[in-house]
Amino acid sequence: MVGGGNSKSDISFAGTFASSAFAACFAEVCTIPLDTAKVRLQLQKQVIVGDAVTLPKYRGLMGTVATIAREEGLAALWKGIVPGLHRQCLNGGLRIALYEPVKNFYVGADHVGDVPLYKKILAGFTTGAIAISVANPTDLVKVRLQAEGKLPTGVPRRYSGSLNAYSTIVRQEGVGALWTGIGPNIARNGIINAAELASYDQVKQTILKIPGFTDNVVTHLLAGLGAGFFAVCVGSPVDVVKSRMMGDSSYKSTLDCFVKTLKNDGPFAFYKGFIPNFGRLGSWNVIMFLTLEQAKKFVKSLESA
Repeated sequence: MVGGGNSKSDISFAGTFASSAFAACFAEVCTIPLDTAKVRLQLQKQVIVGDAVTLPKYRGLMGTVATIAREEGLAALWKGIVPGLHRQCLNGGLRIALYEPVKNFYVGADHVGDVPLYKKILAGFTTGAIAISVANPTDLVKVRLQAEGKLPTGVPRRYSGSLNAYSTIVRQEGVGALWTGIGPNIARNGIINAAELASYDQVKQTILKIPGFTDNVVTHLLAGLGAGFFAVCVGSPVDVVKSRMMGDSSYKSTLDCFVKTLKNDGPFAFYKGFIPNFGRLGSWNVIMFLTLEQAKKFVKSLESA
């Protein structure tokens, strides 16, 4: 089980995968409005008219949510939920289920005691990179659906839905286009997964050594908040580059996107949407880890019966 310093999983890999996929999907449904707001903020660029810089359309987390809801309806906040669930089933299930086996591989079969933090980080980065390499097409479609705002009257939408988006991208851009942004996405997912799982593991392990604390909801809540905070701090720059590359096909490469973003919008652009990103990842991690711990207990009871 993730966290607590336990290097051996007490349920099967299939049980861990199912628990992880369910927890990730549940967290996705609860928090995708914040993710939609985050993507819009990250994709927003400065517009210069003459000598003046126009005011941004989206301002702040709640302002962005309110603008989207007012202009496009509440349902627009859940744009991309179908590919989002596809993504969480694959990415969420794999990155978490593989964490313990990969961590055990790195420490070796004869290891005794607490696992060193750097090996937890290495295991998290490895499983995050593997998982998103499989799930990148679902992430691409989710971002493209989320990025499309209100269109002028008579202008058709780029995609009618998630399945149409997959087929349209393949037909117009080729199969390889489904892996657009794979470089920054591997970097982002590896870094964020390492920050999430390693910090959750480490924080939970530390808390459980404090007298009075047990493996309960309070411990899971604190560890989940810590995981979300560290993930946003280290992952925001690559997250912005990933969103821009997936939402705008004009960028030639990861480096091109990074340089143009830095040149046109300044260094703070890499932390655009930091607050909604933390609101999203912080709440996502709390919900996901709380659900995961309970789901694993349920699966363990089934496998033990």
